Amino acid sequence: MTNVHTTAMSAAKVTVSIDSGLLKRVDHLVKARVFTNRSQAIQAAVKETVSRLDSNRLARECAKLDKGEEQELADEGLAAEAKEWLEY
Repeated sequence: MTNVHTTAMSAAKVTVSIDSGLLKRVDHLVKARVFTNRSQAIQAAVKETVSRLDSNRLARECAKLDKGEEQELADEGLAAEAKEWLEY
C-alpha cells in the first residue's frame, strides 16, 4: 500500500465492528505512517472495494452481450462508412 491523501469532504460518522486481527493490521499501517489514522485507512479500503465492485459490475454486464450480434452491428456500421473512405 502507498501513502494515501484524501481531500476535504463531508463525512458521516459510523460505527463498525472489525475483527481484532484485522484491526491490528490497520493499526500497524497507521504506526508505519501509511495512513494518518484508522479512519483514513478504513475509508481507503472501502473506497477501493466499492470501485472494484463497480468495475466488476461493468464486466458482468458486458458478459451478457451477444458477441455475434455485437460483431454484426460493428460490421454493419463499418460497411456503411466504407463507402465514404478514400481509396489508397
